[in-house]
Amino acid sequence: MCDIKKIDELLSKAEVFYLATVDGDKPKVRPLGFHLLHEDKIYFGIGTFKDAYKQIENNPNVEISAWDGEHILRYYGVADLTKNEEVVEKAFELMPEIGEIYKSNGWEMGVFFLNDATAEIRNMFAVEESCEFKY
Repeated sequence: MCDIKKIDELLSKAEVFYLATVDGDKPKVRPLGFHLLHEDKIYFGIGTFKDAYKQIENNPNVEISAWDGEHILRYYGVADLTKNEEVVEKAFELMPEIGEIYKSNGWEMGVFFLNDATAEIRNMFAVEESCEFKY
């Protein structure tokens, strides 16, 4: 059985992972690199001014996909966009250049975690581990 720390480790090993959102009736996918394990939840961050954030506001069903060189991760659920300034500050501590850009432009970093989520760790042929997260 997988746990949230294993998901965090797989995302860290992958370095770049992909966020899928829904734009109307069309899927949209973009690469991300930031995640943070905080209080047993994995947070992701995107600017509130970006289309991706607006898509999540309109339809919070999202999926994260990653490949760490050995395993495929599919992590999907309902994005919780509740503001968490502590997580935003930690994000800017980890990525000071991004923090400076956001602050100098007056932008806001939106963070989210997945609720009612399922994580599947797969090989090329089958699911090896699966777990659910409900907060």
